[in-house]
Amino acid sequence: MDNDAVTLIGFVSLFALMLLRVPIGMAMGLVGITGFGYLTGFEPALKLIGQTTMRTVTDYSFGVIPMFLLMGAFVSVSGISRELFRAGYTFVGHWRGGLGIATIAACGGFAAISGSSVATAATFSSVAYPEMRRYNYPQSFSTGVIAVGGTLGAMLPPSTVLAVYGIITQQDIGKLFMAGIVPGLLAIMMHMITIAVIGVARPGYLPTAPRSSWRDRMLAFRDVWSPLLLFIFVIGGLYGGFFIPTEAGAVGAVGAFLIGIARGKLTRDGILQSLLQATRTAAAVFTVLIGALCFGYFLTITQTPQAITEFLTGLGLGPYGVLALILVMYLVLGCVMDAMAMVILTVPIVFPVITALGFDPIWFGVIVVVTVELGLISPPVGMNVFVIKSVIKDVSMGTVFKGVAPFVVTDVIRLIILIMFPLLATWLPQRMVG
Repeated sequence: MDNDAVTLIGFVSLFALMLLRVPIGMAMGLVGITGFGYLTGFEPALKLIGQTTMRTVTDYSFGVIPMFLLMGAFVSVSGISRELFRAGYTFVGHWRGGLGIATIAACGGFAAISGSSVATAATFSSVAYPEMRRYNYPQSFSTGVIAVGGTLGAMLPPSTVLAVYGIITQQDIGKLFMAGIVPGLLAIMMHMITIAVIGVARPGYLPTAPRSSWRDRMLAFRDVWSPLLLFIFVIGGLYGGFFIPTEAGAVGAVGAFLIGIARGKLTRDGILQSLLQATRTAAAVFTVLIGALCFGYFLTITQTPQAITEFLTGLGLGPYGVLALILVMYLVLGCVMDAMAMVILTVPIVFPVITALGFDPIWFGVIVVVTVELGLISPPVGMNVFVIKSVIKDVSMGTVFKGVAPFVVTDVIRLIILIMFPLLATWLPQRMVG
């Protein structure tokens, strides 16, 4: 059996296992090791399992993932999400659609510390949704804003998706984090503009809330300055070359811990909960990474990336035509696959194509994340939509998808802008120290 046939059987087997609800990391590992064993012998394949596992869990550069996850866990358990929303609410709640704008701002702040889209969506389903419903915001709009706000965790640093992309492609994770800042801020701005346009176009659709006094605004801001300062310190340290990403994660985790303790928000039970939460999430991410690396070795010996590169570059579509095909593939996969699994499965295959076409690998990481964000809110799966449904029992999936529709259009426009103006993603990384 030739390599092409083995590769085809491998992909069919992988998708069959995924349809049977086998976790993606285990599915990739099983197919990768089996295929590798078939082609090279099962003794080398079994050794590969041990070597890959040990190298992954002991690699110092991989420590960036659990450190930032721990930082996010401390912040989440400390209740900072509620304070971020309250701060945004006091400043813009009286605007038409102001609670939606406050939710986007708070989601951005929380995502910039937690780095998790799913955690952001789950948190604000219990924080922002009750407030919006209390002021008679439509159910579809309320859940749609939370779903799209959750996607910010995939872009704003410290993004777990960007970190994994950097590990797979051997790109500088610090530069990837910097590359996500401007596109992330652009997303926040464009989502806020979308809410404002909805408010103007349909005046009776979005209500307003009472105006807060300046005293209430200052009190609310007092509660959030410390985590915002922590974020600036960590990202500034990365930008200035004072920290490498793993060190920045450790500094962030310690800072979040000290802030939680100093404010009396982090109890003994809260610390234990944070440690368990970060450990479980890190274990899940590393399981997927190990499986993906094993699957990657299988693809390497079958020369699948090289064959796909030759095929796509030989189509005569030009660099942007090939890029468009790749992005369409991502958009389709994003409708049925988890964001992390999609990145880990596809990037080893399409990355050689991107580099062969001369595209900037840092810029492409941002483009991948934007398409992943679209997948998080697109039917029929939409991971953030499922998360919101699991937290808010009385809402239907169709209602949430109806609410996110305007924001999907906004994200498509943002994707086009980033393709047309790559400097939006590459300008900050190019000016980093070190």
